[in-house]
Amino acid sequence: MTVPLEYLVVVFLAGLVTALSTGLGALPFFLTDEVSDRWLVGLWGLAAGIILSASLFGLLPEALEAGSPIHVVAGLLVGVGLVVVADRVVGAHDFEPRTLARADFDKLVLIVGVLTIHSVPEGVAVGVAFAELGLEGDLVLAGIAVPALAVFVSLAVAIVNVPEGLAIAIPMRTYGIGRWQTVGWAVFSGLPQPIGAVLAYYFVTVASGVLPFGFGLAAGAMIYLVARDMLPEAAARGRHLPGRGRRELLVGFVVGLGSMLPLLVVFG
Repeated sequence: MTVPLEYLVVVFLAGLVTALSTGLGALPFFLTDEVSDRWLVGLWGLAAGIILSASLFGLLPEALEAGSPIHVVAGLLVGVGLVVVADRVVGAHDFEPRTLARADFDKLVLIVGVLTIHSVPEGVAVGVAFAELGLEGDLVLAGIAVPALAVFVSLAVAIVNVPEGLAIAIPMRTYGIGRWQTVGWAVFSGLPQPIGAVLAYYFVTVASGVLPFGFGLAAGAMIYLVARDMLPEAAARGRHLPGRGRRELLVGFVVGLGSMLPLLVVFG
């Protein structure tokens, strides 16, 4: 099966937009030299809620509609495995951004590397969401029908990339890296997303029988990212706040979870 070049371009541009949104996480440092832990906990809660909303109400229903639960479960497990492998490629290293000034440059590269590898599953999710591109859709872009799920997931990933960019910006600013350099490194960490999006889209389009597996894989990777990275990061940030930041986390999570639901009504 031949995939039209313009379809690949659309998917690549969607992935590029999500990657560029990572740079937005560094923009607060053009206004202030420090972002409070209270805001960080809320942002990570918001990111976790958005990703869970996109996965539970977008990817998984599409997966179950496209194929059998066995294929979906298999995809979920492989998606979790993708994130686990991504972690191990870089290495199981924990870091504390506030102590980075006492670390060396290798530590800084490691932090960027971890978050860059973690952007691959998000790119895969975007690519899989475009599986029905040109076949059906509520949005027409350059004469091409774009499926609602693609809009839903792309927007979710773009929003989630903002606190991820902030997670890169904080240690870099602590280390003395310039503001625009910080923006550049934040965007760099998201560059695997357009590449992963195109490869995932091409794969599920050429081998359409694996579509339910692909949807399950994207959902599994995203849900595991929430459990493995986003919520623990929020908990770590909030441990010195009153109530250990649970209120900020809960408010951000609920807002994030509910914020994607109107899209289902509009585009679903």
